Amino acid sequence: MTTTLNESGLAIVERALPEARHLAIAVETIAGTRVIDCGVHARGSDAAGLMLAEAAMAGRGAAWLEPPERPDAAFAAVWPACPWPVVAVQSDTPVAACLAAQYAGWKVAASGYFAMASGPIRAAIGREELFDTIGCRERPAVAVGLLESDRLPPPDVCRDLAAAAGVAPASLVLLVARTASPAGTLQVIARSLETALHKLHELHFDVARIERGTGRAPLAPVAAGDLAAIGRTNDAILYGGHVTLEVRGDDASLAEIGPRVVSRASPAYGEPFAALFAKAGGDFYALDPALFAPASIEFVNLDTGRRQRFGGVAPEIVAASFTVTGVAAMPAGR
Repeated sequence: MTTTLNESGLAIVERALPEARHLAIAVETIAGTRVIDCGVHARGSDAAGLMLAEAAMAGRGAAWLEPPERPDAAFAAVWPACPWPVVAVQSDTPVAACLAAQYAGWKVAASGYFAMASGPIRAAIGREELFDTIGCRERPAVAVGLLESDRLPPPDVCRDLAAAAGVAPASLVLLVARTASPAGTLQVIARSLETALHKLHELHFDVARIERGTGRAPLAPVAAGDLAAIGRTNDAILYGGHVTLEVRGDDASLAEIGPRVVSRASPAYGEPFAALFAKAGGDFYALDPALFAPASIEFVNLDTGRRQRFGGVAPEIVAASFTVTGVAAMPAGR
């Protein structure tokens, strides 16, 4: 029997909880809901970030770290000497993993609390128009959500999310990390593949053609504050991310859409995200939506065998973004 997205996401979490001490995460109960602190009061870790990424993909994808001295051949062809570890993700069901679960396009704002929400709970709530196209709505017995926030959710937010997902508070699990934490930084950068799929969907590409996807982006040093962390994590994908998609169908449509599905298609391309964010008055929705895309994408047509690559990384912008006191910082000891 096929498990729901939320059940698969919960399985990822349940496997991780016995290792809570090693992952540097903490579990508490708020209004009956299990809340897992992966980077608010808890220190968190890169390993916790990988768990967050896989839970966000509802167990329909894998996430791992690659050291800079042993780069993947496909990524090395795009960025021959990336000096940072690389966050890699892969999915054989990328529409379900990325668009139905991992996409963080929904904000939770109530009682003075704010978070960017993602994870398979989105499929349980199913209010977004996106689900009219991709399907994947579900009515699970449990729900799993990720909250990108510098605070743990208050009781009323936990109760509201459980009600929206159609589950009891005790059947809801919320994983929380601020962006400026090891786990929070990593799980955002693990969205390279999701960013490509969402951009393609926004361009009205038939995402059902996508059979498999892999994404890679450099792991940013953890910033001192969330605003700086938001800049670095976005730059990692927009200027340093590479995605490979295995697709079906014709080559002509891929050649047409390829130049439009990378970040350099945006007129805003070329400045670090923090500078663009400041110009937009700190409003994500005032930024050009075309900017939110990987730096580089390669289509591999399974029907014709043709490969087409578009865009390219901008190492100098990534280095400037990752720089601390004039030196490009390497993430270490996390």
